[in-house]
Amino acid sequence: MEYVDRHDPYTRSWVAEAIRHVEADAHRSCDTHLHVFPLPTHWGVNLYLKDESVHPTGSLKHRLARSLFLYGLANGWIGPSTTVVEASSGSTAVSEAYFARLVGLPFVAVMPASTSPEKIALIEFYGGRCHLVRDPGTIYEESRRVAAETGGHFMDQFTYAERATDWRGNNNIAESVFQQMEMEPHPEPSWIVVGAGTGGTSSTIGRYIRYRRHQTRLAVVDPEGSAFYPGWCAGDDTVTAPGSRIEGIGRPRVEPSFMPTVIDRMIQVPDALSIAAMRWVREVTGRDVGGSTGTNVAAAVRILREMREAGERGSVVTLICDGGERYRCTYGDDTWLAEHGLDIAPHLEELRSFLAEP
Repeated sequence: MEYVDRHDPYTRSWVAEAIRHVEADAHRSCDTHLHVFPLPTHWGVNLYLKDESVHPTGSLKHRLARSLFLYGLANGWIGPSTTVVEASSGSTAVSEAYFARLVGLPFVAVMPASTSPEKIALIEFYGGRCHLVRDPGTIYEESRRVAAETGGHFMDQFTYAERATDWRGNNNIAESVFQQMEMEPHPEPSWIVVGAGTGGTSSTIGRYIRYRRHQTRLAVVDPEGSAFYPGWCAGDDTVTAPGSRIEGIGRPRVEPSFMPTVIDRMIQVPDALSIAAMRWVREVTGRDVGGSTGTNVAAAVRILREMREAGERGSVVTLICDGGERYRCTYGDDTWLAEHGLDIAPHLEELRSFLAEP
């Protein structure tokens, strides 16, 4: 009788300890807050912002990075000497650098050269190395090349985001939202509004809604220049586009983790409106949010207007994806806006008038 035994007690022990460290992070950080956005009470509609910026690494991507690390560790892809490599526009790389440091592994982020300096500084703060490329479309192949050269593992968030997260529950973002809404005037949201970067968050929420038999509808928002919206409308996952200026959402191609069949509606939001809404949220709530949050809120306002016009009462939930401090040199800088031909003034005026409606 022949056999081959590849059991490695040291590696198994190391993986078990690494998983303990990652799980312990989840216990420490607990859950994120659900804030009420101030709307006139007589409207009969409510807007909630789930604040994912309070995670230890400051963004929604902390959840994804944790899931990807657990997935890689449990699959045997990540071991005690693995260099972890990721293709990212910034926030996922920040969070993965944090978890790599937590378990004592080197980390390399392959990112577009246009990534904000604030995000690059955060990755380096957590011990990661930034590998910048001029053409965003090359980050996938470049990540594979770097992983092969270092004997490392390419995490590939754009492929594995939708399968690394347990969409049935386990305190995923969808379960958290519905639990936090239980004591609100309209506990089952009429709509949940989210953007798509990998598509992992929208896939998790859309599946959970169906699994728990909720009537909630899922709206996915997409910035201009992204392939998700035209691909969804055409039913064609081969559609390509130039790419998005709103970091963290929108892609030049339809990513494998994007699940079009769980989405009820897609809304395309102009970049100037996204940035105007980002600043408007700060005006109204005092919360300093990033550009993708502006995209979310702009679409949520449109849905709230539709609900009011139809005489519908209910609630809408969307996400604060990260904080505005990451975009001081870009979306928060009027000179940068002018250089990129973005006039946010008309959109700001429209948003300000929204709260003045009778």
